[in-house]
Amino acid sequence: MTGTAERIRTSRRGPFLVVAAALFVLLLDGNLPTPLYGVYRERFGFSGTELTLIFAVYMAVLVPSLIVFGQLSDQIGRKRVLLGGLGLGAVGLIVLAAAQNTVWLFAGRIAAGIALGATAGTAAAALVELEPDDDRGKAALATVLAQSGGSAAGPLVAGVLAGWAPAPRQLPYGVGLVLTVVTAIAVSRLPSEPVGGRWRPQRPSVPSEIRADFARASLSAATVWATGGLFLSVVPSYTAQLLHTHNLALLGTVSAMMLAAACAVQAVSVRVQLSPRRAQPAGLLSLVVGLSALVAAFPAKSLALVVVAAVFAGAGLGLTYFGAQAEVNHLAPSGRRGELTAAFLTCVYLGVAATAISTGLLSDAYSLPTAIAVASAVAGTTALLALGWQLKRR
Repeated sequence: MTGTAERIRTSRRGPFLVVAAALFVLLLDGNLPTPLYGVYRERFGFSGTELTLIFAVYMAVLVPSLIVFGQLSDQIGRKRVLLGGLGLGAVGLIVLAAAQNTVWLFAGRIAAGIALGATAGTAAAALVELEPDDDRGKAALATVLAQSGGSAAGPLVAGVLAGWAPAPRQLPYGVGLVLTVVTAIAVSRLPSEPVGGRWRPQRPSVPSEIRADFARASLSAATVWATGGLFLSVVPSYTAQLLHTHNLALLGTVSAMMLAAACAVQAVSVRVQLSPRRAQPAGLLSLVVGLSALVAAFPAKSLALVVVAAVFAGAGLGLTYFGAQAEVNHLAPSGRRGELTAAFLTCVYLGVAATAISTGLLSDAYSLPTAIAVASAVAGTTALLALGWQLKRR
């Protein structure tokens, strides 16, 4: 029996790592444009609202894709959906590399959003099923590390290449394309899983007995990722105004630092065996500290406060999202894991999209620092409400 268990663990380990890599690469691809938005704005001459709409259209198509494809991998298999997502992601990178105007940017971001929307829930569900020790906590860690790590790597890679290498508007996407193709080849070699049933588009639903816990975890995750969306969309421009700099490597590093902090605390959370119900309140409190520092940075003209904001907000994102994802993994019935994960991610990305769009509109109507202050106040208030709900549940 022990030998059989060991063979099962060994057979799962490779596919588990491949699926985690696929999720990482898709998030990296989706966040490569982060430090380049200012470059596009100067070259194509669009407004702050258009800038955030280009970012937000990614979320706007991602959310319906999650809803439409939430059950798809439960019916036709994880491998097929992952391959389709990686293929469409590659198309989006090619379009962005060839961009001649804002229409190309919108088209590239739409392709990337559909690609991630179709596969994010699939990858999260596959990681639960493939985790060698059947440990849903470790599967949640792999999911959030892949998401946070990919989101951090995208701005960092693009910022460094755009700042110090030739062809700044093409080379980052070329690197992403190579990684995507290599990952797709690895996914294509995974064993095909047995499938059954007939797929039809259906709105993801949540069983009534877990609805309250699901809503609490989703609100917490949406709040922290809404702040993550700020760092991936407008905080680089905010930092550029604050420091009067156009250093793309520095601006990309600010976003990457926030998500790197998220990855670090997620790894520590597992090492110290922090439970999801302890992680989420701690993370929400850290997020409030980070948002306060972000608002204070502009009047103080302080890079140090931006760094403090990135570290505390990143720690808040990492702790809260790890706890929320682990809780959803435990709540999800095995036959509806892809569907429930899609519903959870729909809540998360709706929060990101609403924050990005409203911040862009406010920045055009008033100023970017004012928009950041308002968005931070709303996110901070929501975090405190979610914190209260978490503590009451405990």
